[in-house]
Amino acid sequence: MTLSSLDPSLALPPDPSLVQLLTPDGRRVTHPDYADGLSADDVRGLYRDLVLSRRIDAEGTALTRQGELGLWAPLVGQEAAQVGAGRAMRPQDMAFPTYREHGLAWTRGVDPVSLLGLFRGGDHGGWDPAEHGFALYAIVLGAQTLHAVGYAMGAVRDGAVGREDGTAVLACFGDGASSQGDVNEALVWAGVQRSPVVFLCQNNQWGISTPTSAQTRTPLYHRAEGFGFPGVRVDGNDVLATYAVVRDALDRARRGDGPTLVEAWTYRVGPHTTSDDPGRYRPADEVESWRARDPLARVRLLLEREGTGPEFFAEVDAEADDLAARIRKACVEMPDPDPLEAFDHVFVEQTPELVRQRDEHAAYLAGFDA
Repeated sequence: MTLSSLDPSLALPPDPSLVQLLTPDGRRVTHPDYADGLSADDVRGLYRDLVLSRRIDAEGTALTRQGELGLWAPLVGQEAAQVGAGRAMRPQDMAFPTYREHGLAWTRGVDPVSLLGLFRGGDHGGWDPAEHGFALYAIVLGAQTLHAVGYAMGAVRDGAVGREDGTAVLACFGDGASSQGDVNEALVWAGVQRSPVVFLCQNNQWGISTPTSAQTRTPLYHRAEGFGFPGVRVDGNDVLATYAVVRDALDRARRGDGPTLVEAWTYRVGPHTTSDDPGRYRPADEVESWRARDPLARVRLLLEREGTGPEFFAEVDAEADDLAARIRKACVEMPDPDPLEAFDHVFVEQTPELVRQRDEHAAYLAGFDA
């Protein structure tokens, strides 16, 4: 299905309460509770973020297929949810990602090359979380939500919450992780403590091969009420709506008004990871129907309608090509780590037991040189 043959029914949200500010055919709509307040330059900046995030993801997938990475978790289709949320954050805020938040990482100033080390086996995460307000990727499903709530509770105790310039926390997880105990424990603690955290659930409709319908009998955002705080469902393929909803939720959190659960209604167009074959469990027509709601295409249609010329789009595409070339070059030139480095970053100060284990492993490795 192409955008030129777009079925008008696709512009309708799957839930009447879903927040949408930009339809799949690139037309602005109003909402009684949310407005993005973005200028034309702001929207062009979001489009650039979307294009570059998709290109980062495409290179990660290609490098995996070429044997340069051991694995990659594609984000294609979810760019608007990540870019909108990321641009809604302020410098003092902190995000706790899963393992596919490549677009969110981009908005937090993380060099895309730094994302590759984990998937290449070169490191456990190549960026400084404190510098970027972006924690390391979490492979353990849902664990990052507890980390986020703990960080948020600490921000309260540090006096960094309860004012307009306060700190807020973003906790990312997927619909599959919503069934994890860690996530529900995090929701309990955040509700009881009124923690300044926004839970961003990117509902991409599939927890690996399990559809959301097999995991819950109620919309995910409805769960928030049981934990004592608001929940909202937003069109996760609409970068303007995601930005507006997450921005308001973060502002609410930083003022000390407690958490919010934002369910971004989106779709994982690609596989769960590069080791997955979604064709074995997902109908092709479902994928095509969601391609017609592409988050990048709708912003481009809006910009073209409002007068942005082809020169801008050509410049963004050229920047994406340059970024892709840099990512490929840096990946193949990435040095292998020293095996003993694994012992250097476990604790701030080495323990006697860790020193003993390191020495034993060094002796074991030296045996291969004898």
